[in-house]
Amino acid sequence: MNSRHEYLEEVLKWKEDVLTVLKDEGVNENESIYLRIHDFSTQLSRLVEEDASNEVLSVVQGEVAALHEEVEQYFIERQSHGSTFINETYVQPGKHVLPPLPYEYNALEPYISEEIMKLHHQKHHQSYVDGLNKAEISLAQARKNNDFSLVKHWSRELAFHGSGHYLHTIFWNNMTPKGGGAPGRLLLREIEKYFGSFDLFKKHFSEAAKAVEGVGWAILVWSPRSRHLEILQSERHMILTQWDTIPLLALDVWEHAYYLQYKNNKASYVDNWWNTVNWKDVEERFLKARQLKWKPF
Repeated sequence: MNSRHEYLEEVLKWKEDVLTVLKDEGVNENESIYLRIHDFSTQLSRLVEEDASNEVLSVVQGEVAALHEEVEQYFIERQSHGSTFINETYVQPGKHVLPPLPYEYNALEPYISEEIMKLHHQKHHQSYVDGLNKAEISLAQARKNNDFSLVKHWSRELAFHGSGHYLHTIFWNNMTPKGGGAPGRLLLREIEKYFGSFDLFKKHFSEAAKAVEGVGWAILVWSPRSRHLEILQSERHMILTQWDTIPLLALDVWEHAYYLQYKNNKASYVDNWWNTVNWKDVEERFLKARQLKWKPF
């Protein structure tokens, strides 16, 4: 496959990612933005089957840029009218459940063993779900009884178990059996803009993960205030974090995530973990997160 066809295939993947975002946001398929993308998709599919010239590729690049601006503007307008997430249900206090893995327990081998995945998901993640539910129910009872004598304790439990539940939910989806490689063009461009290169980003992220003191996470986040990516460490699940940021890619470096397989060689676990990264999921999170922009300071 020549480079022109590779580019067109990449554009097709980007188009599917955008359609996924629209579907997840409940956008009606009869809206103009949907129809616009479907028309573009029909033309693009034909070009992939043909030997597209450089002139045609230039037109495609222009269309992609225009579509990107249209999609971004569409969500800005939805947000300004309060229509984003307006019909979404919410989790009532104490009703969180353990999400299923998006693959089999042995699917990430040889990088992460089936034994680790079962223990990590069924025992450790479940304990965070249970702890979060208990904290929410206890705080709801405190409000009902107007008794806040234990609010400090339950607030700590809420932060610890809630952060554990949410980060693990991101973590599972951040991985895939046939992962690795590099992100798509949009996220890659943002990474290169802030970190200098994809290799420098990987080095920074890996070293942050390896250097976490005790137990915790390395997390790639989007900052709506500064409008750029950043790499953070988090001890436990919620210490040393940076507020007003959105997690995109999370790596669990608690010992229960690797010790049965890698013993005390955390560095080897981190290095091998890159082979599992689901860049499609990370980019979908990025496309949604970057719609949120605060006034920069």
